[in-house]
Amino acid sequence: MEQPVSGNTTGPVERDVGAQRRVVVAIKREIAAGVHAPGSRLPSTRALAAEWGLSRATVTAAFEQLAAEGYLETRAGARARVAAGLAQPKPAPETAPAARPTEISAYGRRLASASPIPWNAQPFALDFRYGELAGGDFPTLAWRRALANAATRRPARLRYGDPRGLPELRAALQGYLWRSRGLHCEADDIVVVNGSQQGLDLCARLLIDPGDRVVIEDPAYHLARQVFLAAGAELAPQLVDRGGMRTNALPPARLAFVTPSHQMPLGSILSATRRQELLAWAARNGAAIIEDDYDAEYRHDVGPVPPLRSLDQAGSVIYLGTVSKTLSPTLRLGYLVLPQGLREVFARAKRVTDRHAPELEQAALTELIANGTYERHVRRVRRRNGERRVALLQALRLHLGERVTISGTDAGLHVLVWINGLPQSREAELTERAAAASLGLYGVSGLYDQPDNRDRRAGLVIGYAALDEAQIIAGVERLDALLRELGA
Repeated sequence: MEQPVSGNTTGPVERDVGAQRRVVVAIKREIAAGVHAPGSRLPSTRALAAEWGLSRATVTAAFEQLAAEGYLETRAGARARVAAGLAQPKPAPETAPAARPTEISAYGRRLASASPIPWNAQPFALDFRYGELAGGDFPTLAWRRALANAATRRPARLRYGDPRGLPELRAALQGYLWRSRGLHCEADDIVVVNGSQQGLDLCARLLIDPGDRVVIEDPAYHLARQVFLAAGAELAPQLVDRGGMRTNALPPARLAFVTPSHQMPLGSILSATRRQELLAWAARNGAAIIEDDYDAEYRHDVGPVPPLRSLDQAGSVIYLGTVSKTLSPTLRLGYLVLPQGLREVFARAKRVTDRHAPELEQAALTELIANGTYERHVRRVRRRNGERRVALLQALRLHLGERVTISGTDAGLHVLVWINGLPQSREAELTERAAAASLGLYGVSGLYDQPDNRDRRAGLVIGYAALDEAQIIAGVERLDALLRELGA
């Protein structure tokens, strides 16, 4: 039998537990190898303890563990036996058959066939990735205090919560949406989700079947496109211009996904006429509209644009909000504002998905909203990101001038920079050279339904919320040098 004792120098309790585990493993291996046949007796615990230099209690505990797992049969006053019903190991064939791969579902196959989502595990020295925030902007002290308060208020009995979210958080969000977005809803219309991505996934699974058509902006948020494709949807991309998604010739569909207050990634606002056309289309077709209001808090020229849901009279619009762009994407807290007829099915789907969102974080967010800290924080980071935006635009104009065209500058946390002297076919070359220089640049082509378009210029989605002004200027200077190398 293999020796279970090693020459470690851990404490006595750790050493006993480790020795017991090694005894268990050694005996299992010998049973599997056929050294001990089913029904055969093992040496006594006293004999094995003496042989291995262990205490008898350690060996006895190992035997008890093996008996609990069904490997041994033990009784008082008798030596342990290998369980009689334990299957004998079969001799390995001379040529083992090829293992049959595990099959995945149709959903899994659709997801596997989707284009890969770019992800950089090693952050660049200067990174213009959209969606990341500056760590220094997070309200650490206020969040720590709110989280500690939430933990001390926990009831003596811990239990699963409401799948829709804490009632007090939903009530706080109801008031916040009315004050900040002019959106009137009931607290029971709100379902708290693990970030807007889970909200999109719930919508896809509950509102469309494989083969159903989904209207989507082109270009569009890539993870929304992948959610709908994985659900088996047939996408009907609609081109976006300065007035937002074109709505004059929408095909019949079950669902539409839009970012009307700040189109992702072009930055345009859905015009009043197109909002009315989209709502009328949904009413005619019995379709739902997902309104992703992902960064509505950041309006740099005028006040926030009223959400599409505020105009909805037919109950077609599902409003999707998040704190990922105001507090942190690591919190994974978002919310859906649902038409009354969808409340119950979404609550049930949330329950079977993950029961509910983490309640400590929900309680902490509730406190921040209730005492005004959250809205003060939003005003502060809006001002701070406005300063970053100004630094970026000034640097782009100074160093790149007429070589670029900039759009989407009035709102949000990113701008779109078109490289006038560089064709779309060289966009990947630019981002690859930038990566080699530890500069994170991200092309816009992958957000289009048809990424390859020879008539289109190279474009970059430049996020600035995670950088300070000096880093922004340095990043633009490095971009300038790269474009000169490429002859643009």
